[in-house]
Amino acid sequence: MNLSTVRVSLAGWLRISHVSAGFIAVLVGYTSSVAIIFQAASAAGAQEAQLASWMWALGIGMGITCIGLSLAWRAPVLTAWSTPGAALLATSLGDIGLSQAIGVFMVSSVLITLCGLTGWFQKVMDWVPRHLASAMLAGILLRFGTDLFGSMQGQPLLVIVMFICFLLARRFVSRYSVPLALLAGIVVAAVQGNLDLSGLDWTPAHPVWMPPTFSLSAAIGVALPLFIVTMTSQNVPGLAVLRANGYVHVPVSPVISWTGITGLVLAPFGGFAYNLAAITAAICMSPDADPDARERYKASVWAGVLYVLTGIFGATVVALFAAFPQELVAAIAGLALLGTLGTSIHESLQAPDYREAALVTFLTTASGMSLLGIGSAFWGLVLGGICHAVLRPRS
Repeated sequence: MNLSTVRVSLAGWLRISHVSAGFIAVLVGYTSSVAIIFQAASAAGAQEAQLASWMWALGIGMGITCIGLSLAWRAPVLTAWSTPGAALLATSLGDIGLSQAIGVFMVSSVLITLCGLTGWFQKVMDWVPRHLASAMLAGILLRFGTDLFGSMQGQPLLVIVMFICFLLARRFVSRYSVPLALLAGIVVAAVQGNLDLSGLDWTPAHPVWMPPTFSLSAAIGVALPLFIVTMTSQNVPGLAVLRANGYVHVPVSPVISWTGITGLVLAPFGGFAYNLAAITAAICMSPDADPDARERYKASVWAGVLYVLTGIFGATVVALFAAFPQELVAAIAGLALLGTLGTSIHESLQAPDYREAALVTFLTTASGMSLLGIGSAFWGLVLGGICHAVLRPRS
């Protein structure tokens, strides 16, 4: 391999759109739900060092799986922690304590691993029609689109400048529209004095071993619901995002198995659940990440690298992300997902015979309803699937 070939290869990995998509995915992932992680850890009785270990385990686990799975299948396979699972833990761990909480994480991870190894999850998902998957993805992303404009109420100058910058960049340098909008938002926030960096402390986090204990009541009352919530509210839409964006070659069973194995290894350090990402994955699968769908896996690899860094520095990076105004995060997430949202709506409504089923899936998912402790994405697929079966043409 000559020097020019090396330079071309290196330039392909240092493309600004890849790095910015990975950064925005990590930014959205952390800022949208990290507070719930703190609540769950506090409910379990974790001390400051143990909380930092939780963040270390989550960052390292997500980073390794993002990098490894994306490189293995040359697809933007992005993983995340289970946000609904964290919300479940925040309300359930107060009665069982930290050691039983670690046991809960391990039992749930074993169930996820078995779910992947047996292959039943892939068989079920192969039956999900593509237009329903696209409708569910659109329902998931709708809130981010509306939050883009809702954030104008709190910080009108900040969001309007970002929006104008996005439009101008889209017109003249389309590939860099999202990173330029993000840069414009950071500059405006800094000028307004809304970037508070005083609380940063660049001390690396250290893993803390937390020995597990197991009980039947905790396994049934917490571990089983955590498993169900993670599979239905996270892995189902995560796989739907992959399928809706055309990455049908990614095998489901090995991906699910590796997320379960990662959780089993890192559970004693606070890694409570790992799963396929949906919303943040859509950012890395967007045309803004790369016009060539075959190259978008590099954005998720960069997200993995940044996740590893967030794990190493633990709460330090969390404090950095917290320094950004909430309106900035909402605006850049909405702008980054605008194209994906439009494509999902278009694909879900293309087939006239199945339009009502797609609308039911979309509206159910967008409603944010929760039934039996299971989120709206799962029920959107269920109700839309029923409509699809009942209303499909007899021919």
